[in-house]
Amino acid sequence: MKTKCLIVDDEPLAIEVIENHISQFDNLEVVATSRNAIKAFEILENEDIDLLFLDIQMPKLTGIDFLKSINNPPKVIFTTAYIDYALEGYELDVLDYLVKPISFQRFLKAINKYFALAKSDVKTNTVSKQISENQKDFIFVQADRKKHKVLFSEIMYVESVKDYIKIHTKEKRLIVKNTLTAFEDELPANNFIRVHRSYIINLEFITAYTSHDIEIDSLEIPIGISYKQKVFERLD
Repeated sequence: MKTKCLIVDDEPLAIEVIENHISQFDNLEVVATSRNAIKAFEILENEDIDLLFLDIQMPKLTGIDFLKSINNPPKVIFTTAYIDYALEGYELDVLDYLVKPISFQRFLKAINKYFALAKSDVKTNTVSKQISENQKDFIFVQADRKKHKVLFSEIMYVESVKDYIKIHTKEKRLIVKNTLTAFEDELPANNFIRVHRSYIINLEFITAYTSHDIEIDSLEIPIGISYKQKVFERLD
């Protein structure tokens, strides 16, 4: 997926230089350019921008004032002919500060900094999601005109029956209007595995298995041909 860029600068030549630099990267694209901050506001309202190249010295509204007025701004790289604004720029948590004329070598350094930060953000978001999933140990399901709280640890297996699923626990069986695929997305992946197009099992309740089925208590659940490799990788 390409990083979507917006260039805001009142100098057409400066915009052209940055566009030329960006064109050297397959994973960057210029979504829009603007010669004033007012138009830039509109662009940010209507486009998903990942990276903003922002000039500081612009008529009516400076880049610094513009940035201060944005809620949830994208990553920002300041571009300017004046080095005096560097300190204030970093206080605004901008990614980098490029002084005109911007050489490709210096531009490359700023872009590498952006991708290093983006990669770090992805890892952080992934870890946070995993922590969140691990902390959630139950789900509410609609059955018999009630919302039933079901602990993941109590689910032995889930069975698909036409447009419904049956959630089997030690104590009860709930029939829920849902698809097995949709319900699978709600389950913690470290505890559950799909073994057949009609079955998801909780690994904790397996009592035995063979090359073609899995035993939970006295029930034998078939292993689908297309699921075998994944299942045995987990079980072994």
